[in-house]
Amino acid sequence: MIRFVILGHRAHTTADFKLEDICGGAGRLDILTRCVNSAFFLSHDLRKDVELYLLMLGGEDAPKLIRFSGAEIRYLNPDERSTASLIRNALMKKLEPDREVRSSPGIFVSRKDLKEVMDMLSKDSNFIYLREGGTDVREYEFPENPCFILGDDRDPTEEEEAIMSQYPYDKISLGPVSLHANHCMVVVHNEMDRRRAA
Repeated sequence: MIRFVILGHRAHTTADFKLEDICGGAGRLDILTRCVNSAFFLSHDLRKDVELYLLMLGGEDAPKLIRFSGAEIRYLNPDERSTASLIRNALMKKLEPDREVRSSPGIFVSRKDLKEVMDMLSKDSNFIYLREGGTDVREYEFPENPCFILGDDRDPTEEEEAIMSQYPYDKISLGPVSLHANHCMVVVHNEMDRRRAA
């Protein structure tokens, strides 16, 4: 299983935004929708062995976690608007204490913060922090069940890095220049695809 955790620092946690304004009116939700597409889409298929965790941290009802399961997902299309609609539908759901609520096939919402997410995933994941200054990805041996942690258009805060430091993780770099989060995901997929095919 390949997992991605995306920290949506300003992403709205309420469904009071317009689909026509997901960039400004929804706290840069456009970045997260592109991450959804990069996590799952192949040319004519979806990656079934991927889970994506969008940690929504903006607004008055934060935090919320939206989990996408490639093995179960339906109705996912490659355009940002329809993906934003699926996220908005998840944010409309009434949450129940200590459990996920399914909003549509393969999409689940719950109330979790970063510490709770990492506690949950640490049981069967190997954390990898994508950050400049880490080990070059081309010299890195991917572990079983990797879980990649990325910021949106902002790096993790010092507080978030302090939480992350409570768990073992590797830090890897994807190259000499900074990339958008969704582009990082494509590069990671490509590196792992190449090694599986070799």
